[in-house]
Amino acid sequence: MTAPRSSATPHRRHVIAAFAALYIIWGSTYLAIHYAVATIPPFLMGGTRFIIAGLILYAFARQRGAVAPTSAQWRAALVTGILLLVGGNGAVIWSEQHVASGLVALLVAIVPLWMVTLDWLRPGGTRPGAAVFLGLALGLIGLVLLIGPDAIAPRGTARINVWAALVPVAGSLLWAAGSIFSRYAPRPSSAQMATGMQMLTGGAAFLVVSVMAGEPRHFSVAAVAAASWLGYLYLVTFGSLLGFTAYIYLLGATTPAKAATYAYVNPVVAVILGWAVAGEPFTPRMLVAAVIILGAVALITLANAKRPLEAPTSARQPEAEGRRVTAA
Repeated sequence: MTAPRSSATPHRRHVIAAFAALYIIWGSTYLAIHYAVATIPPFLMGGTRFIIAGLILYAFARQRGAVAPTSAQWRAALVTGILLLVGGNGAVIWSEQHVASGLVALLVAIVPLWMVTLDWLRPGGTRPGAAVFLGLALGLIGLVLLIGPDAIAPRGTARINVWAALVPVAGSLLWAAGSIFSRYAPRPSSAQMATGMQMLTGGAAFLVVSVMAGEPRHFSVAAVAAASWLGYLYLVTFGSLLGFTAYIYLLGATTPAKAATYAYVNPVVAVILGWAVAGEPFTPRMLVAAVIILGAVALITLANAKRPLEAPTSARQPEAEGRRVTAA
């Protein structure tokens, strides 16, 4: 009788540790991005970050015996990498130059709403139930409350850059589209290999965007502040590698619906850290909107517990990186 208990205890401790890592690490990546993009161009930062993390994951998967990817899998990884990382995470990175990190995290929390909608609209998709429709309606109300009032505020009185705030909303749509595509696209059986490929292709696309935006011409390594280097290193190691490892472990150790709870815990962590560390504002209106948005996400997640909208094995959204998902 003692053997089962001793074998189960470490497993439970590992699950608790993985959840704690996922909640805190992916929630803190928004603040890390805030500091990283202060003196590092956003697309250059994202591209190099994901290429480094992708190389590590790819090499790790190959060392563990994963077979070399096919050309079809590389093409699918390119599409997924562009949608998830450049579109989804890139929107987060860019917007944090103009919008508080906690607010961006709250906006990104609507990814499950896009996931449900896109999965419904695709050919052969599943029509959401009443609870999901209620969650969608609540999510939209929370989104309007979060950024809508500033859109109609008198000139010069707005506290939120509305157009910059809409960028992560659009990025969340791209992230959701990449998530849906990834569910049906050819990919390796190794989660580490699939994610490494997405990071490598997405990171390369990031660098193309960076060059087109002229970032390398105006970038100087000497001008990068110490806080930006720390944020960058945190994103590569903790955000992309440790956070993802915890997420993949939880997908195998618990249900996807439970693993997806990070989608409404990360924004809370991000808002608290942004307020406590970076001095970002946290107004009563943001609190009410946060409760509505996160409640909507929770409602959708619980309603789909029997048929979860699983995120692709990729970085987060979180950060963004969905995310039933990117790695921010």
